[in-house]
Amino acid sequence: MDINATENSRSQMWCKVPFLLPDNIQVIWRVAEVKTQQVDQFKEVTAGVDRLYSIPSTSLQHQGTYQCEIFSGQRSIVRLYFYLTVTPEVSSGHTELQEIFDLSLLPGGRLLPDPGASACCVLLSLPLLLTACLTALFLLLFLSLGALYWSSKPKQTPHAGHAARDEDLEF
Repeated sequence: MDINATENSRSQMWCKVPFLLPDNIQVIWRVAEVKTQQVDQFKEVTAGVDRLYSIPSTSLQHQGTYQCEIFSGQRSIVRLYFYLTVTPEVSSGHTELQEIFDLSLLPGGRLLPDPGASACCVLLSLPLLLTACLTALFLLLFLSLGALYWSSKPKQTPHAGHAARDEDLEF
């Protein structure tokens, strides 16, 4: 049986047969790193009576073939094979995002226009954007010039103002 799992997800294999089993069974779970049914390539993982084999958090190292063998006494009754394929979680999401990003760029790093907007609407919005930018630039320029003017203007003291008026009166 083929089993596909995403990295960091739970994987379960059930050693289920379509016939009745004797009461005194032993279940041996084995694993091989490759897709195979050759008995000499398997390493024993667990032995007991549990016909369910569970991997709580599947990682890439869990990929391979799992064999479940059911014994009654010393006699093998059945062998089942599970081929586990693990898809890396990070790379699958990263690949999808990278494809979307690549599709959204034009040559020179420019973004694609909104697919719902027509070329006419995009061209009409450019003068409005340019006007807003120029208005902000001129406002900043005039505020800077005003601040410069007021900071360079000499401050008059009250006595200096009276002295200037007194000089005017002497003529």
